[in-house]
Amino acid sequence: MPRKKKLVVFTGAGISAESGIKTFRDSGGLWEEYQIEDVATFDAWIKNQALVLDFYNQRRRQVADAKPNAAHMMVAELQKDFDVQVITQNVDNLHERAGSKNVLHLHGELMKARSTVDSNLIYDLKTADIHAGDLCEKGSQLRPHIVWFGELVPEMETANEMAKQSDLFVVIGTSLNVYPAAGVINFVSSYAPTWLLDPGDFNLDYIRELKHIKKTAVNGAADLRKELLKNI
Repeated sequence: MPRKKKLVVFTGAGISAESGIKTFRDSGGLWEEYQIEDVATFDAWIKNQALVLDFYNQRRRQVADAKPNAAHMMVAELQKDFDVQVITQNVDNLHERAGSKNVLHLHGELMKARSTVDSNLIYDLKTADIHAGDLCEKGSQLRPHIVWFGELVPEMETANEMAKQSDLFVVIGTSLNVYPAAGVINFVSSYAPTWLLDPGDFNLDYIRELKHIKKTAVNGAADLRKELLKNI
């Protein structure tokens, strides 16, 4: 039996927006009416821990109420025909809930907490909230397992290696403007067919040749799947 081709799917905020999860880039630098520097930096954590905890507790409830959409489901269904690896910039768990088995989160995971003093101590959350006084095994306050602005992206090298080994590469719901994550496409082989599913106007010819399906993630999911199945 021939091996399945390796399909790497790189997703951004656009795929989850259609499940009702807002992004700060859609609202003038605000994220759910908050300034990014007030809730998504380590300085914010030091300055007002209670505000940061409350903000992410609210986001967690929002994700719990959201449901995977047709694009999330399409990505999961492709596992029947391809060896699918998802690299996502999103911190929600909608890919996993849709059934995707191999998901790499570049910017962290909302449904996890980690130690403030040891980034290797990561915990699955049993409730929607992290409270002041919730401690790791080293006695340090738990923080959201999120890569905040100004912090290193620890999974970047892994993502680049996945892109390098892909036979097919798909971008869904991102403008490829958020670095270093967007740089992952530079590691894709020039021989790997590449698609972009996003309604925006982008001039990406300077990066590589790709086929642009100019629709939202949900509206273009069936078109993308049809294209990919021609390349089994």
